[in-house]
Amino acid sequence: MSELNGNAPTVSVVVGDIANEQADAIVNAANPELQGGGGVDGAIHRAAGAQLLEATLALGGCAIGDAVATDAYALQARYVIHAVGPRWKDGRSGEPELLAACHRRAVEVADALAVRSISFPAISCGAYRYPPTRAAPVALAAAWQAAVASSHVRTIRFVLLFEGLQKIYADAARTLDLDGAGKETS
Repeated sequence: MSELNGNAPTVSVVVGDIANEQADAIVNAANPELQGGGGVDGAIHRAAGAQLLEATLALGGCAIGDAVATDAYALQARYVIHAVGPRWKDGRSGEPELLAACHRRAVEVADALAVRSISFPAISCGAYRYPPTRAAPVALAAAWQAAVASSHVRTIRFVLLFEGLQKIYADAARTLDLDGAGKETS
C-alpha cells in the first residue's frame, strides 16, 4: 500500500493523553454542534480553556465526516482540528465512509494550515461506539493516504488512551504496512 520514499509520512501509534500532545495540530473527536462534551472532546476543551468553546461555537457546527480548525489556546499544539466521526449503527449505514472522510478532512485542513505533525485520537470509538477493530484500519489508511497527498503533513500519531486500544491500532498499522507504523512507544 505504501510507496516509501524520503517524503512519505510516518505513522506512530502510542498510548497517551492527546490533550498533552506537542504536535502542530491535535484532532478533537468532536460532536456536530462543536459544543464540547465528554471523553476526548471534554479533555481537550478543559485543557485548552474557555476560549476554545467560544471559538467552536462561533463556527456554527460541523457536518459528520468533516473537520474544521481553531487555535489551540492553552494546549501545547498550535491548532485543534475538530473532526466529527459517525455514530456506530450496524456498519452498513455509511459509517466506514464517514469515518474515513473525517480523517481525510482533518489532514486536508492541517495541510492548508501548513501543519507538519498531526495527532489523532480513536475518533468515534468512545461514546459513538464504533468498534475499534473496525475503526483502526479505516482511520489509519485514510489519514495516511491524505498525508501522502498533502504538501506539508509528514508525521501522523495516533494517541490512544490505553494499551488495549493502542495494540488494536498498532496491529492494524502493521497489517496495512504503513511506513513507521506500529511503533509501540509511549
